[in-house]
Amino acid sequence: MMYTAGILSVGASFVSWVLSKEYEGDLARADRWGLFVGEWAPTFFAIGVALRIEETREEILTGRTSEERRQQDRMGRRMGGRMTAGV
Repeated sequence: MMYTAGILSVGASFVSWVLSKEYEGDLARADRWGLFVGEWAPTFFAIGVALRIEETREEILTGRTSEERRQQDRMGRRMGGRMTAGV
């Protein structure tokens, strides 16, 4: 979702620049609007990378995917808490 938001932000930056240039008539102000919206894209991409690292960190540390961990947690709840999540 963050990568999609970053890509949309690039498009929104261009649209903002074009519309601001038409309605404002001032190229400097249009550039500022385009740059303001364009600065969101790297932020969204960075958040996307951080989320991906967080998702894979647990898999690397435990050797289990997040789906396997969720299945084991569900099984533990079904068994009345007798299974530990680490087993």
